[in-house]
Amino acid sequence: MNYKNNNNHLGRKYGHRKSLLSNMASSLIKKKKIFTTLSKAKALRRYIEPIITKSKIDNTHSRRNIFSYLKDKIAVSELFKDTFQKVRERTGGYTRIIKAGFRFGDRATLSFIELVDFNTIYISKNVKKSVRRGGKGKKSKIIKKE
Repeated sequence: MNYKNNNNHLGRKYGHRKSLLSNMASSLIKKKKIFTTLSKAKALRRYIEPIITKSKIDNTHSRRNIFSYLKDKIAVSELFKDTFQKVRERTGGYTRIIKAGFRFGDRATLSFIELVDFNTIYISKNVKKSVRRGGKGKKSKIIKKE
């Protein structure tokens, strides 16, 4: 019985899987959005969210810890720049996975994984909050304009 066997091995051995996730994480940090299969995107989300959480503390120790995961100086320096300030203020949920269909060759589910704060489509300044009207036990008031 495989209790508490939570990680997806992605059909690879430990070293290959570790370098795959490291390369994908550094690509996601550099490009802000990458295109991959759904299972790899889910595995990458579990890999990169703790890394971004560790980047909230900007000191040499956290930079070295993050470098041990990413193995890419440019990605580590990008993670600590001021452009990632919005990401650091967020309490969690730094990534979003969007399903994008199926691959022709083997029908694998394809998806985008992106950093939430860098998508300009979902972020708009003129969004109005919805007003809840009516409800059980309450009488809604209708105001007529003349």
